Amino acid sequence: MSTEVIRLEHVRKVYPRLAGDVVALDDLSLTIEEGDFVAVMGSSGSGKSTLMNQIGCLDVPTSGTLWIAGKNVGEMSDFELTQLRRDTIGFVFQKFNLIPVLTARENVEIPLILKEGHRDTQGRAETLLRTVGLDGEVITHTPAELSGGQQQRVAIARALVNDPRILLCDEPTGNLDSKTSTQIMDLLAALHREGRTVVMVTHDQATAEYADRIVTISDGRVV
Repeated sequence: MSTEVIRLEHVRKVYPRLAGDVVALDDLSLTIEEGDFVAVMGSSGSGKSTLMNQIGCLDVPTSGTLWIAGKNVGEMSDFELTQLRRDTIGFVFQKFNLIPVLTARENVEIPLILKEGHRDTQGRAETLLRTVGLDGEVITHTPAELSGGQQQRVAIARALVNDPRILLCDEPTGNLDSKTSTQIMDLLAALHREGRTVVMVTHDQATAEYADRIVTISDGRVV
């Protein structure tokens, strides 16, 4: 029996502006089950990034209801939302967002330190880096010493270090060449086959076809 892990019910997100309110999400309802691989597509300004911010608990709805892992986000404190993001959601960004002065291993270790309050003593960072295809001296290199594909692999390992139920990927191949993009998508597909829930924003149809389901957003609504 499937279990829903994300549910938006009549979610509306409005950003007040002096020139007039901007409605980014307009009565949007969407359910994603545990283990789904969902691609979110839409033109620039369609609301797909706002949707990802909602699912990632980086923002809260103006109205409507959002549940993540069975919890009503609107009823949670800032501290509880921080815990939910840290423990339940892993983020993979187009621009990698690695810390320049830290090594690959140290970048992966950061979320674990924030959660547990101490350095990685179990070798989890190294294990995950090997899982995503990085080992040897590479893990001691800083981001500037890595290729774009290697940086994205580090970012994926970092997203996985706290064993999240949900992996959110925002244009994960947007800064990569076609060969490296295929390698990264094959990696995400393998993580999905292991049971991970993957939600990915992409503008690329070929990338979206890795998903089991494509959700198209237009004018803040699912079409």
